[in-house]
Parts: sequence; C-alpha cells; structure tokens
Amino acid sequence: MVSYYKEKRNKKVAIFYTILRLLVIICLIREFIMGNYHNVFLCILTLILFVIPFFIEDKFKVNIPNVLEIIILLFIFSAEILGEIQNFYNIFPNWDTILHTLNGFLAAAIGFSLIDILNRTDKVHINMSPIFVALVSFCFSMTVGIVWEFFEYTADTYLSTDMQKDTIVTKLSSVNLEGGKNFTPKVIKDISKTTIYYENNKVITIPDGYLDIGVIDTIEDLLVNLVGAIVFSVLGYFYILHRDKYKGIEHFIPQKKRT
Repeated sequence: MVSYYKEKRNKKVAIFYTILRLLVIICLIREFIMGNYHNVFLCILTLILFVIPFFIEDKFKVNIPNVLEIIILLFIFSAEILGEIQNFYNIFPNWDTILHTLNGFLAAAIGFSLIDILNRTDKVHINMSPIFVALVSFCFSMTVGIVWEFFEYTADTYLSTDMQKDTIVTKLSSVNLEGGKNFTPKVIKDISKTTIYYENNKVITIPDGYLDIGVIDTIEDLLVNLVGAIVFSVLGYFYILHRDKYKGIEHFIPQKKRT
C-alpha cells in the first residue's frame, strides 16, 4: 500500500480513499457497539474490496485511471455502506437501478481493456476488429451481471438475506392457481393485500398487493446492466476507430503499465 501512495501522481485519489476508509471504520465501530454483527461483516467486506484495485495494479502491472479508481471506490461504498447499512435501497427507489447501470458500464470498460491491451501488445499475435472487441466487452459485462445475480440468489437462499429486493405487485398469473391440472395460467388482478399464515397461527398481512420474491428485481437489474454495457461498448467501438477524437474514454479504461 505504501508503494501505491508513492507512485500515484494524483494525490486526490489517495485522499479520497483515505476518507472513505475512515468513514467505513467509523461505521464498523458503530455497528459493533450496537451489536449489528451482520453490518460489521459488510464493513469488513467493504474494506477488503477497497484494496482490490490497488492489488490489481501491483500484481498485474496495470494502471487504473484516477477517474475509474474513484468511481470504483465510490461504487463499493454506495453499494455496501449506503445501500445495505444505511438502507438507501429502500429510501431511494432508484438507488439499486443507478448502481446496476453503473456496474454494467464499468464491467464493460474492464472487459474492453482486457482485449484492448492484448490487441496492443506485440507479444500476443492477435488483432481483433473493433466490433469484436466491443462485443467481448458487452458479453463480459453481462456475464459479471449474471454472476452477481447468482450470488444474490445464493445468499438469499442459504443465508436468509434479502439481496434480491422484493416487489409489491397488484397482478399475477400462474398455472399453479388451478392446482397444476391446467396449463392455462389463471390471472388475478387488482390485488389489494396478501395474508400469510405461518407457524403457531401467526399472521402477516402485506398491504397494497402481492409480494414478488426477487424475480422482478433480478430482471430489472439485468436490464439496466444491459443498458450500461451497451453504452460503453458503443463508445469503446468508436474509441478504437478514432482514439484522438474519443480520448475521454481513456479515463475509464485500465492500461498496461509501461516498463
């Protein structure tokens, strides 16, 4: 980590990282005192994720642009500390959408850089066309998005978390409502509330509709990830064709360090 501070020309990144790390540590202490050990784990996870960009730079001799580095750190902080611990996902309805769109954009940038570095390396005898590089960038981003949704599903299923946020709906259609004997789905409209009966005659009433468990959230996350991936892939395509004209894209593309 010391080498990181010495090598960085722009000290603003180091200052920004230090501020975020201090905020996470303060949050960790607060959650520990309050006995919220799940949130303590999230804080520790955040601190670990903060180190990954620096590890990649040192291990793989890659230079991550300052703008991209700040966005990655802010993304991690916004997702784990603000989103999960401070409940921004529920306070701000579009918080999750914004983060998944940004994730699609950033993942496409990383996928793009992997191929672009190979294309510009003399030791690797390949020369992919701009459209192919853009396609690989897009596919890499969507793969990352899908793997993340697998992670959310696994955590919700086996750790009883709620990473796949539920959605209140007022309409549903299912063949199971007919006992599984009819393959024509039965449609129920204008659902006003749902009552759940469980152990020891306990009752929970869900107002305003029916609780969709994670499916809508997952699909919406993948759709906005798709938007972010498409935006960067298109920009990356034109960047390869006209590097001088689209120089601003370089702020989001990791580059191989010059030796």
